[in-house]
Amino acid sequence: MITMPARKPGRSARATRRTALLLDRRRTTRQLADEQFDVLVVGGGITGAYTALDAVSRGLRTALVERDDFASGTSSKSSKMVHGGLRYIEQGNVNLVRHSLLERHRFRRNAPHLVHRLPFLFPVLEKEGVFDPRLAKGFEGLLWTYDLVGGWRIGKLHQRLTVDQVLAHAPTLRADHLRGGLMYFDSRADDARLTLTIVRTAAALGATVLNGARVDALLTSGGRACGAKAHIDGEEVEIRAHAVVNATGVWTDRLDSMADTHHRDQVRPAKGVHIVVPWHKLRIDCTVTVPIPGRARRATCTRWGDTVVLGTTDNDYHGSPDDVHCTRQEMEFLLEGARTAFDVELTPDDVLGSIGGLRPLVGNKEGATLDMSRDHHITVGPTGMVTVTGGKLTTSRHMGELVIDKVAGVLGRKGLKSRTTHLPLLGGAGYDAEAVAASGGLAAHLGERYGTEARFVHDLIADDPSLAEPVVAGLPYTRAEVVYAARAELARSVDDVLSRRLRARLFARDASAEAAPEVGALLGRELGLTDEQIDQQVSDYLTSVRHEKAVLFGDAEGAAA
Repeated sequence: MITMPARKPGRSARATRRTALLLDRRRTTRQLADEQFDVLVVGGGITGAYTALDAVSRGLRTALVERDDFASGTSSKSSKMVHGGLRYIEQGNVNLVRHSLLERHRFRRNAPHLVHRLPFLFPVLEKEGVFDPRLAKGFEGLLWTYDLVGGWRIGKLHQRLTVDQVLAHAPTLRADHLRGGLMYFDSRADDARLTLTIVRTAAALGATVLNGARVDALLTSGGRACGAKAHIDGEEVEIRAHAVVNATGVWTDRLDSMADTHHRDQVRPAKGVHIVVPWHKLRIDCTVTVPIPGRARRATCTRWGDTVVLGTTDNDYHGSPDDVHCTRQEMEFLLEGARTAFDVELTPDDVLGSIGGLRPLVGNKEGATLDMSRDHHITVGPTGMVTVTGGKLTTSRHMGELVIDKVAGVLGRKGLKSRTTHLPLLGGAGYDAEAVAASGGLAAHLGERYGTEARFVHDLIADDPSLAEPVVAGLPYTRAEVVYAARAELARSVDDVLSRRLRARLFARDASAEAAPEVGALLGRELGLTDEQIDQQVSDYLTSVRHEKAVLFGDAEGAAA
């Protein structure tokens, strides 16, 4: 489609910032204690983040608090796909797919620096594959449905591939029984970075946002929820609000129980895991879907830079939601799936990083989690607290809109309309993904993380050229990004930086551990930490990494430490 030049700057152009948005913990804590808010959102995952953004964009005085770090729960441990959900068509839930594909389109328009098109390849094999030629014909009908209900918005329709075309995308695939392939298109995003950007966009519009703020109790007046008591940096703060939203994901039932002593648990956690291996082992340029021997669920192998991410599973989880990791058994069957599909040798020694996360499904305890609905659930409890759970990353914007519709009812202000449909996220307004990618080097790296706000990181390097140096061996992240995380992204700790601001722990776990002291020193200078505090943060990070590895490699004694 050809568009005529604009006669005046559009909304997207007006949304860019001239100066960096700097966030200060002390000032934010004072605001939480001193101000009266229209709505308090508890939970800093992607659902809570978009709920806060929707609220503040409607003109509501908004606060968002998170117990640990933004996206530290499920929202940094997802499959990182912004997609319609092809398997939901298989389950007959076409409406969910249609709506998800519309929301995928909005994400790509509002956050073009963070949400990128990604091809998905289904090899067609004579036997022992996801599809044989007979089933592939039926599956192509599903792909046509996917394209027609909204997949077309991404600019490409699905394709049939010859054997040679399949091997061009995935040269290490076993070719013995290969008969061709099917390719369709979806999107991916760094889930933690996306969540953080939504939070910061809310802050840019006036929301008061803070991580490291643990809610220990709800405030009530006349039987109505009117805020919360939060533990922040060693002190108790009362946050007063006319309405409260529970967006705590798999921890939903904990907060609901504070509001209602008769509450019955409704969340059924489903565990998913991913492992990361070197790209040179598989050499794929897309996402390849492969079967896991002896299991009904398919696995995905996705190129991410110089690595490949393998996942996921979808099984009931009965342990602590505060300590979720990929286990030895889960790693082994993902590796076995890759070895079966590809002509490669992969061992546990090749695993560079791993994550385990929980999806907060809502429903009864019967049946497989794989077959449970991914629809969201929004309820208003007896105290007026609005609770949201379920859903998925792709539909988080719409979930936030529907939650604030409920909040507007609680507040008696139903005339407020959502404004997030066309609202660019910070760094997205005016961003040209192709132009930035073509520039290559540091500009492309920073562009895909910060969008048009990359210039603020470049400014740090211009002031101090030493900040251009890499901070984690083998990864493109710079020392300037650590400084920016402390000044503008509310990073408090070594773990905040390496696990979520940079994602180094996922893609190079051991190298990130070696970088922990330097990251601690940079944070110490920015945040005014003492030597003892820096040493403690580094020690905590190294202990956490050892624990992850102990669980992953099956060291029961280390896992329990």
